[in-house]
Amino acid sequence: MATEAPPPEEADETPLVAEVIAIGDELTTGQRLDTNSQWLAQRLTDLGLVVRYHTTVADDLQANVEVFQNAAGRADVVVSTGGLGPTADDLTRDAMAAAAGVPLVEHSELVEHTERLWTSRGRAMPPQNRRQAQLPEHARAIPNPGGTAPGVDQTVGRCRLFALPGVPAEMVDMWTATVAPAIAAKTTRSRVTCHWLVKCFGAGESAVEGMLPDLIARGRYPLVGITASQATITLRVTASGADEAACLAAMEPTLEEIRTKLGDLIYAEQPGGDVEIELSTVVMRLLVGRDAMLAVTEGMTGGLLAHWLIDADAGRNILTSTSWSANAVTTTRASFTHHLAIGNARDGVVPIEVITPQGAVQKDIQLVGHPSIQRPLVAKHALNLLRLELLKQSQ
Repeated sequence: MATEAPPPEEADETPLVAEVIAIGDELTTGQRLDTNSQWLAQRLTDLGLVVRYHTTVADDLQANVEVFQNAAGRADVVVSTGGLGPTADDLTRDAMAAAAGVPLVEHSELVEHTERLWTSRGRAMPPQNRRQAQLPEHARAIPNPGGTAPGVDQTVGRCRLFALPGVPAEMVDMWTATVAPAIAAKTTRSRVTCHWLVKCFGAGESAVEGMLPDLIARGRYPLVGITASQATITLRVTASGADEAACLAAMEPTLEEIRTKLGDLIYAEQPGGDVEIELSTVVMRLLVGRDAMLAVTEGMTGGLLAHWLIDADAGRNILTSTSWSANAVTTTRASFTHHLAIGNARDGVVPIEVITPQGAVQKDIQLVGHPSIQRPLVAKHALNLLRLELLKQSQ
């Protein structure tokens, strides 16, 4: 398929550019995982914005000032999290004011609100909490019903900056009640962005890209991205439109071409944003649909495969597992319709075998890559061999 331009109805609308800023020493030192940025980026994308930048910055005033200045100069919408507490290392308000060249102004209504919160807890407000009643001049407070730290809504030039607390529950509530509606009102017209995931196994990332030479090109529409994680390849198809139906209609020709070219390398498809479907879940669904009983025998993978399948089994109790032995196939077949066996590694090769009522199929898996990925790689190859046999039997 040739590279496609955006549809005509989108040509007159330039998407708003967004940036997400995460603030805190605990993030820059790696002591805490930044899940707030991931959550916000997904929500901004759902609103039709293009999230072009993610920035993480430590609790340093000058660094924060530079980050906010840079963001305000290159994005239409900026959402930050963290740094709104009452302590000396909570610098977001100060940095936003300095970046805009305005002073901080204390708001009496915010002081009273914070005092009431402390009084309701039977305690006097500590003096340092008055800092949370300060906002950059001309900025507006974002109500925080779940905490003492109001957010900040500030306009700098063409950019709208929203500062939210780092506490996830407070951030989510404030986003939903105030920030999301404000951003939606800033867009020129109703527009949503949707993603569709195509999950693949059985070929490497470069091989899959080679099978889809025109689809992965930057600047085409719909956009197709490709990522790899422990040999699972994910294609992410992205389109924008007036609603979800318009997005899916725009994606369909691209999806059909992917299906045609990749065939049974594809093990699942799903909307973006959902919990991604694993190969073990697909195999378990195929087994359940055939009223199958599965025996698993593992050597090199040491129970990893059985662990995945037990998680996917959801209490249906259709499998059992044993350790590898020379006569494992004959000792575990009696009450099971299917058997999946993984042997031990020898000379860099691991044998796998699938036995079904229609017969047996074997395959040798060459150990490649870093040792940390070899066990999951072999387990996925075994699952995929079983998947392909189950699909073959239904044809």
